Amino acid sequence: MNIHVYLAGEIHSDWRTELKGKAAHLPITFTGPMENHERSDQIGEEILGKQPDSIYKDEAASRINNLRTTLLLKKADLVISLFGESYKQWNTAMDASAAIEMGKPLILIRPKELHHPLKELSSKASVTVETVSQAIQILSYIYDKE
Repeated sequence: MNIHVYLAGEIHSDWRTELKGKAAHLPITFTGPMENHERSDQIGEEILGKQPDSIYKDEAASRINNLRTTLLLKKADLVISLFGESYKQWNTAMDASAAIEMGKPLILIRPKELHHPLKELSSKASVTVETVSQAIQILSYIYDKE
């Protein structure tokens, strides 16, 4: 059984590469947000043409990125959402909340230090862990036959 896992979270670190490497032995298809930050920011103008100012440019890109994210989240069997300590996590919170609203199982990865600010989201997640390795253990357990 191959499952589709959407990896929500910041795009500035290599956490997705780490997770995919540790899960390479499992039959999983991974998707996630556009990881090329420049392309993500420019996609509105790339498709719709030059926008009148930076607000319109951001809104055009956001509509296209939101369409992409919604489609991929809907196709996912499971969502893994990572909150790190180094970056603002607005998109991560939005994607995790959307997954919950869609009824998608959610593994929330967050360091212990972020327990308090994420307590409401954590209480709605299927499970909350502190490390990528713990998330991998859950993925492996899904396939465990014993």
